[in-house]
Amino acid sequence: MRVVSGIQPTGNLHLGNYLGAIVRWVKMQEEAQCLFFLADLHALSEYQEPRALAAGIREMAATLIAAGIDPDRATLFRQSQVPAHPELAWLLGGTARVGWLNRMIQFKDKSGKDREGASVALYAYPVLQAADVLLYQATHVPVGDDQKQHIELIRDIAAKFNTDYAVDLFTLPQPHIGATAARIMSLRDGRAKMSKSDASDMSRINLTDGSDLVAQKIRKAKTDSEPLPDDVEALEGRPEAKNLVSIYAALTGRAPADVLAEYAGKGFGAFKPALADLTVETLRPIKLRLDSLQADPAELDSILARGSERAAALAKPTLEGAYRALGLGR
Repeated sequence: MRVVSGIQPTGNLHLGNYLGAIVRWVKMQEEAQCLFFLADLHALSEYQEPRALAAGIREMAATLIAAGIDPDRATLFRQSQVPAHPELAWLLGGTARVGWLNRMIQFKDKSGKDREGASVALYAYPVLQAADVLLYQATHVPVGDDQKQHIELIRDIAAKFNTDYAVDLFTLPQPHIGATAARIMSLRDGRAKMSKSDASDMSRINLTDGSDLVAQKIRKAKTDSEPLPDDVEALEGRPEAKNLVSIYAALTGRAPADVLAEYAGKGFGAFKPALADLTVETLRPIKLRLDSLQADPAELDSILARGSERAAALAKPTLEGAYRALGLGR
């Protein structure tokens, strides 16, 4: 089992990223060969201020390590330091079809009504994503339900390439959708996912936030005036209440029903302080480790360079195989 996944180094990682993805990544280190990359090339699908991007790369690396990614067990690297990624993406561009890309929901959502003004990189994003995965013969890609379409596209590209050129080069990856992956919503709107792009910093808990700020954000999170019920189904129609219960459950590894059994009949005046304490204590060691790592940027750069060397060595046979299949052997 080989797992590949990436994350853009723009904006702070937040509690939603941690509970929805990073916790799964940490566990996967024990189960599979894992490659996790900072998707700095994908970040260029929108304008990025260069100095901010450079700082964001180091901060993201530090945050992932602080949250439990072990560079000695998993390969942690920068996408842009492995030229095979954009190189294979161009080769796959002859196999991917415009019709396939036109159906991608993410492009429609991000480009909105101004599709003509969207970047070529945003449109071709899924082809580079296919290269990210196929380069390493990944068997599984951890995704949420909203990303399954991208894995289907990767499989289509891989299958068509293998068929067109009569080779058995690319492994067709499977989506790895964690049944227990938490879906954490905004603290200001329980119907919207917690996002690092939200204009309101109070909508999310960043892993870089200090303990006092974390507690403040929980205390000020939007709720309703009703006490907590004793049944999970009774939370339907109460998105903010459901979200806070879900966060508590995810942080403790319990089912939401068990949380309600403990707090049924109590109001948020009792529940929020308990959730704030739990969140602070969970994130405190991560923040301490993050601060320590950020104090040594040279070491972070060294970790990413070593990871990129390992990734490049793993990618080389697949890239060379693609060139040979195309009649461009070298």
